[in-house]
Amino acid sequence: MIPLPPEFVRTTVARESDAGSAWLAGLPGIVAGLLERWECVPEGEVLHGGVGLVVPVRRAAGGAPGVIKVSFPHPGNVHEPDAFAVWGGHGAVLLHERDDARYAMLLERAGASSLAEVADGDEVARVAGLLSRRLAVPAPPGLPGLWEHAAGWEAQLLKDAAEVPHALPGHTLDAALATVREAARYRQATMVHGDLHPRNILRADREPWLTVDPKGLAGDPAYDGGTLLKTRTPALLSSAAPLKDAHRALAVFAEAAGLDRDRVARWAQLLLVQALFWGRRHGFRRARGGPERDRLTGFAEWLAERLGKRTG
Repeated sequence: MIPLPPEFVRTTVARESDAGSAWLAGLPGIVAGLLERWECVPEGEVLHGGVGLVVPVRRAAGGAPGVIKVSFPHPGNVHEPDAFAVWGGHGAVLLHERDDARYAMLLERAGASSLAEVADGDEVARVAGLLSRRLAVPAPPGLPGLWEHAAGWEAQLLKDAAEVPHALPGHTLDAALATVREAARYRQATMVHGDLHPRNILRADREPWLTVDPKGLAGDPAYDGGTLLKTRTPALLSSAAPLKDAHRALAVFAEAAGLDRDRVARWAQLLLVQALFWGRRHGFRRARGGPERDRLTGFAEWLAERLGKRTG
C-alpha cells in the first residue's frame, strides 16, 4: 500500500477533522484501485500539496511517466480536471484519465523544480504572464465564474473591516470593494487558472514551463496577475524598493499576458486586503502567529494602501 506522508496526514486532519481522518483511512485503497485500473506502477517518493496526494507513476504500456493525484473531496477541487481538459496540454500538464467520483486524475509528470526557484523577479512575472495569456481561452459552460464569488467577498470584507484590527484608510477598503463590485459585472467566459503562483508553475520537457493545480474558473484573467503579486509578498518584503518592484512586477506580467496593468493592480490590491484580514484572523501557512505573521500582515496592509491610491 502507498504510504501517506505524515505532514499531509497532520494538516488534513487539522483542517478537516473527522471527515479528513475518514478520507485518509480509505486513501491507500483508492490509490491501489487507480493504479490497477489505469495500469500504472508507482515510482519514487509520494508527494503532496495542500489538499491532494501526488503519486509518481509509470504507465505499464509504454512506460510514460505520470502522476496520480487524489484530492480531498471538496467543492473547490471539483473543476480542476475540467480546466486541464479545456487546455489540452497548452500551458498546463496533460490530463490522461479522470475519476470525478474519487477526485482523482492521471496527469502528465512535469519536473520537480518550480518557478519559485527563479530569483529574477522580472523573469517570474514574464513567465507567469505568458502562461496566463495561453490559458485565457474561452471557458465552457458550467465552470464557476469569479462573479459568483463577488457578493460573498463583499460581505466578508465589510465583516472583516468591522471585526479585525487594522489600520487601512477608508480609501484603501473602498478600492478593494470597488474591485469586487466590478467583478460582479465582469461576466466574460474566459478561463482563469485561479491559483497562478510560482510553485504551481513547473519546469517541463514538452514545454519550458507548465501549470498545475488550477481551480478551473471563468472570468477576468487579470485575477491571476493579482494572485501572482500577492504570493510574491515575502520576496517584496525583503526588497530595498518594494513598491517600485511591485509596480514593475505588475507591468511585466500585464505586458506578457496582454492585459491592462491597472486591472491587474486592482485585483492585486483586493487580494492583499483579503490576505491581511485572513492572516490576522487565522495566520498563514508559513507563519501561524507571532512576529513573522505580524510582519507579513503589516507589509500586506502597507502595500494594499499604496496600490489603492493608484487604483482607487
